[in-house]
Amino acid sequence: MGRTVVELFYDVISPYSWLAFEALCRYQHIWNIDLRFRPAFLGGIMQQTGSLTAMRFITAIDMTNPQYLEPLSREFWMRFWSQHEDISQPENILVVARQAGLSAELSQKALEMTSSPPVKDRLKDTTTEALKYGAFGMPAVVAHYDGEPHLFFGSDRLELLGSVIGEKWLGPVPSPKL
Repeated sequence: MGRTVVELFYDVISPYSWLAFEALCRYQHIWNIDLRFRPAFLGGIMQQTGSLTAMRFITAIDMTNPQYLEPLSREFWMRFWSQHEDISQPENILVVARQAGLSAELSQKALEMTSSPPVKDRLKDTTTEALKYGAFGMPAVVAHYDGEPHLFFGSDRLELLGSVIGEKWLGPVPSPKL
């Protein structure tokens, strides 16, 4: 049996790319694979996957009904990452919104707002603000502590965040306070 071709599309700006790179470099001598490195542009991939409309929709909700941000964002992540379903088309965005508890009227209004200059500008401004703090990828967490902004990149930096702000890290699923 021939060697399996494994292509690693990566961008050095992505730490998750690096993790995959290192692991696959180790396994190329263990598994029967032909590892091929394929440098790609993460920003271009994100633009082509249509997630811009989803982020504009979330921004419209932030501007009109921010109390829905947590369940709405969670539903988008669940649909895209857990269910491997599309989040770029209007009909799919409306399904996500319904699952997050938004009314059909509110969802339709927010969907119409996605192409409006105020929503586009708000998303651009928020992105620019993240860049000013030094963000170079997502997630970027900025803690405003002791009068200074502290940037933390990546979900694996939350323990460090807790240390900097004087809080104890209790793992990814902490027990609720009694």
